[in-house]
Amino acid sequence: MEGFFDKVYSLVKEIPKGKVATYGQIAKMLNAPRFSQIVGFALHSNPDPKTIPCHRVVNREGRICSGFAFGGDEAQRKLLESEGVRVDKDGVVDLKKYLWNPETENNPMNDLML
Repeated sequence: MEGFFDKVYSLVKEIPKGKVATYGQIAKMLNAPRFSQIVGFALHSNPDPKTIPCHRVVNREGRICSGFAFGGDEAQRKLLESEGVRVDKDGVVDLKKYLWNPETENNPMNDLML
């Protein structure tokens, strides 16, 4: 799994400020569509939260993690909001507005999706 975790970390580093991705989206981009839970495990084990912005990953409904691994329940909300991502009172991000779409953005990770 370590090699897969490294791929997760590399991809998550590419999510721009002001955008989010889902666990499933990351798994699909890594050609492992059934590994969304493993993506979550990788992010929970994040060895370097200062450079791997795991706070930019939410669930398929846009919901933030209730027990965010690096600072408690409100840490993910605060980090996202500091980057301009609105999180509603129920802890949900509007995926129509904030979901990262690397196909429409200039992103060096596009080669991974081929």
